[in-house]
Amino acid sequence: MFLRKSPYSLPPEQYGGGRKRIFIGLMLASCILLCLALCFFLILPWSDLGAGLRWLPLLSMAVGGLGIAVLAWLCLTLVFHIYTGLPLPGMHGVRHVIIRLFFPLMELLAKAVGIDRNKVRRSFVKVNNELVLAARRPVVPSELLLLLPHCVQNSVCPRRLTHKVDLCARCGQCQVGSLLDLRDRYGIQFAIATGGTIARRIVVQTRPRCIVAVACERDLTSGIQDSYPLPVFGVLNQRPCGPCLDTLAPLTTLEEAIRLFLGLSETAAGASQRGRA
Repeated sequence: MFLRKSPYSLPPEQYGGGRKRIFIGLMLASCILLCLALCFFLILPWSDLGAGLRWLPLLSMAVGGLGIAVLAWLCLTLVFHIYTGLPLPGMHGVRHVIIRLFFPLMELLAKAVGIDRNKVRRSFVKVNNELVLAARRPVVPSELLLLLPHCVQNSVCPRRLTHKVDLCARCGQCQVGSLLDLRDRYGIQFAIATGGTIARRIVVQTRPRCIVAVACERDLTSGIQDSYPLPVFGVLNQRPCGPCLDTLAPLTTLEEAIRLFLGLSETAAGASQRGRA
């Protein structure tokens, strides 16, 4: 069926209940607002601003009409691609449009209408992940970076792992030892960052082709934006002690994502067929 749901659709439970419908609704609303702004060019020829300029009406109508047509085509194409996961011609820049154009507008619109910002961010991460999966290419282990926040380490641990993760004693008091086991099992790169600046430096130094990152909604969103065009698969952390303190990473989800990008699995996180938009 042509309009079947994307085979890369991920379970909303992995994203705190985040659903694509939130992202798509805000994207359509942002597109409508942009089109309304472009209507200025359509009415300009009939205003006093264009008096005495013969070339202005034609130019203004062309800019306004073309801009609205491009926005409408782009928005409908994005919705179709997000829903079906089909690799349409010219869709290689779909993440660029979402990250650079639509998402900043969507956050402003969500704030204006009172939608929780984290809910929008979770929806964005889910959509980003599905687009990354749809465009993925298998990489070798040395080209895959598993990036974790420093708060996954036990808060009372005296060892500084942000500079050298192998200083970990693997005592079992936090998940770092299990994450290192995951690194050793698949031979991937692994790093712990204390913030966005350090994370960007790690990416520059390791030069991966793909990143699997664990963080909160805010850090994942900014990391995806900062790392573009590098594909980033975002995994939300768990915060039983609150934000930035002794957080947890979903190990099963991480391993499934790693296997997928290494070409060892065929389905998105082992659960794409059970995913709900």
